[in-house]
Amino acid sequence: MAEFLFGIVSSLAASAIVLTLGLLRGSRPLWWLMAVTTRYTGLGLGRVYRRQSAAERHLAHDLHRARWVKVLAGRGNVLTREAFAPLWSGESAPESIQVLLPDPRTVDGSWLDRRSHDVSRFDPVYTPELLRRQVRTNLDYLEQASRNRRGFELRKFNLPNTCRVIATDRVAYLTFYSSSAHGRNSPCLYVRAPGLLYSVALQQFDVAWTSSSPTPTT
Repeated sequence: MAEFLFGIVSSLAASAIVLTLGLLRGSRPLWWLMAVTTRYTGLGLGRVYRRQSAAERHLAHDLHRARWVKVLAGRGNVLTREAFAPLWSGESAPESIQVLLPDPRTVDGSWLDRRSHDVSRFDPVYTPELLRRQVRTNLDYLEQASRNRRGFELRKFNLPNTCRVIATDRVAYLTFYSSSAHGRNSPCLYVRAPGLLYSVALQQFDVAWTSSSPTPTT
């Protein structure tokens, strides 16, 4: 049932991203025009980063102002980088931080292994065990980083590993993973609240959160 619901939400989100695919090779004025247009149609699309990794500077700014933070990630490397450092040091203090990462304990037929199979087509180094090790490393990092962090919850999921969501009470960064590229090289949508795309991002997170398993933290 959870996978069915997740599939519905994913299809809605996929239909939204179609709006941007035709402009991925366009010029900057076209990107600007699209952002202005979607603001008046209720989509809430603020900008599109050609690569997810290019969004991290602006992400750090939005995290610093956030009242709450929700993260659904396929591996979680971004959680260990500079953009999130102020959250773990206490420099930024959202009321709550909820993080979802794939469950590395599930092996046979897991969605994490399916994702690693897709990635291995263009990056042979990415075996299922390597991806599981990277997720475990990031889980260990978060358990240590959140020791003195109130309002932090970490959960694991085993659902279609199709997107990354980083959302705050104001904005969301939404990336749909491609079967032919790493997530860091995939386009990232920057969407504002309120708006259809912002709602889609929160739906993606909420469906996965409802079907996840808690992870005790020290």
